[in-house]
Amino acid sequence: MAFNKKYFYLITIQYLGYRFHGWQKQPNVKTLHLMVDRTLNFILEGKRFKSLASGRTDAMVSAEEAAIELFLYEPIEDFDTFLELFNRNLPQDIRALTIKEVDAEFNIIQHSKIKEYLYLFAFGDKFHPFCAPILTTILDDLDINLMIEAAKLFEGEHYLKNYCYKPTDNGIYNRTIIKCEIIENTIYTANFFPKKSYMLRVKGKGFMRNQIRLIMGALIEVGQGKRTLKDIESSLTPEFEGNIYYVAPASGLILKGIEFE
Repeated sequence: MAFNKKYFYLITIQYLGYRFHGWQKQPNVKTLHLMVDRTLNFILEGKRFKSLASGRTDAMVSAEEAAIELFLYEPIEDFDTFLELFNRNLPQDIRALTIKEVDAEFNIIQHSKIKEYLYLFAFGDKFHPFCAPILTTILDDLDINLMIEAAKLFEGEHYLKNYCYKPTDNGIYNRTIIKCEIIENTIYTANFFPKKSYMLRVKGKGFMRNQIRLIMGALIEVGQGKRTLKDIESSLTPEFEGNIYYVAPASGLILKGIEFE
């Protein structure tokens, strides 16, 4: 039976992904979508609903701001009361931020949007285990200045098939990255964090499977001396015949925000 949408809401949420098997529901594992829908089912007291996300994050990936669209048969009368009830019943590693009504023309999957991702890392030592949920540790020393230079090479329109996990032959791989830079991390701090940590900041309209983690993996190998700036430039062309095979760990990746155009 088709789901007749009558009321449409855009909800922003944030979550720590470390204990979840990603967003998408899967058999016999705990996922973010499962926990969100369980909570909605409880607070809506069994009323029919449907929820869709703007995109799927992988296992252990976190989000500062993600978005879901909620379809209901009955309107939400009081947004503040709804958010309070939603947050009271969500697990402590998921939090709802905002809710607003949207019209029937809004499509959270197809609507044009810009996403910003951050990848947190530190290097040169073994750091406090409490860092593990959001920061990746590279034990080797890295040439951070060379990595900063390499990151800028990804900006603009490039052929990015080599930065897609298990690409097909019919995908769209000419894509534009608005911003790609490595900067010092001043956003996330804690007394158990290393004295200095860094973040890869990537901004663009559409990202493929594991794209940010593959970019980060290539940049780490630049820092280790395993790849050169020329290797990176070559990897952004259809003629490249080498391998991009290091996928950086998932737990350093954070969806920073979504901007609907």
